[in-house]
Amino acid sequence: MKYTVILEREEDGGFHAFVPALHGCHSQGDTLDEAVENIREAMEAYIESLKAHGEPLPEEDIYVKPVEVAA
Repeated sequence: MKYTVILEREEDGGFHAFVPALHGCHSQGDTLDEAVENIREAMEAYIESLKAHGEPLPEEDIYVKPVEVAA
């Protein structure tokens, strides 16, 4: 399964990661690589929980497009 992961730099350092298609699936890490690994683990746990409860896996319905505006 592939899902879009959003990574945001935190003001006090590190990164926050979340998966829009997996509501409530968030993680963080001190480095970008650590945040990616941590969110991957969170995603796996999230999906395992859905399967254990007989719930369907969400299909991603997200579009990412940069939009330029005047500053």
